[in-house]
Amino acid sequence: MKKTSALVIQERVFIVCTGIFIASLVSCNLIFQKFFTWTPFGLYTFEISVGILPYPITFLVTDIVSEIYGKKRADQIVVTGLISSLFVMALIMVADAAPQTEWSGVSDEEFHKVFGLFGPAVFASMCAYLSAQLIDIRIFHFWKRLTKGKHLWLRNNGSTILSQLVDTSMVLVVLCYFDVIAWELFGRLLANGFLFKVIVAFCDTPFFYFFTWFLRKLMHLHPNEEIAEQQSLA
Repeated sequence: MKKTSALVIQERVFIVCTGIFIASLVSCNLIFQKFFTWTPFGLYTFEISVGILPYPITFLVTDIVSEIYGKKRADQIVVTGLISSLFVMALIMVADAAPQTEWSGVSDEEFHKVFGLFGPAVFASMCAYLSAQLIDIRIFHFWKRLTKGKHLWLRNNGSTILSQLVDTSMVLVVLCYFDVIAWELFGRLLANGFLFKVIVAFCDTPFFYFFTWFLRKLMHLHPNEEIAEQQSLA
């Protein structure tokens, strides 16, 4: 009974993590066309897309899943996110092609202006997404093995920062290639996007510590133990 209950908790938590991951990933591609400025403490003014706001959450989730469930389950989330994004892209393309009625509250032009670039955005995002997420997971486990499970902050930030550089660069290259963004803005947006993601990566470290501690306690895992290891010993 206890074993069954533990498995139920593990799978429910994994489903919640997957849901948060997919919601964050898909929303990035839906809202990316709006840009905003942010000047923290008056030190530096960021000019970045609102699509960048939910994206760091995806890396936090994969790091948590990597730490608790292992590399295989983290890879499963990445693949699930890819399939979900492509499915949403297909739905939006059909909706964009459907002609409006005379009484429609949103015109074809307005809908296309907001969602019409979703295809190139998803293509850019998916190229960067697959590369960055798979790099993130593998670097995370590399640091975990190298430090023998110590220095949780190192594998959390070390994996995320490098993978975010890959992600930001690839997204901008593809978007500039498709003329979604002018090439003249490439350098500034790369610096803004990467610096913002680095700051967020450091800021989410306490959350990473808290959730890994909480989930280990909830699932009765030993320090550095992964669920995959626990199940193989069962």
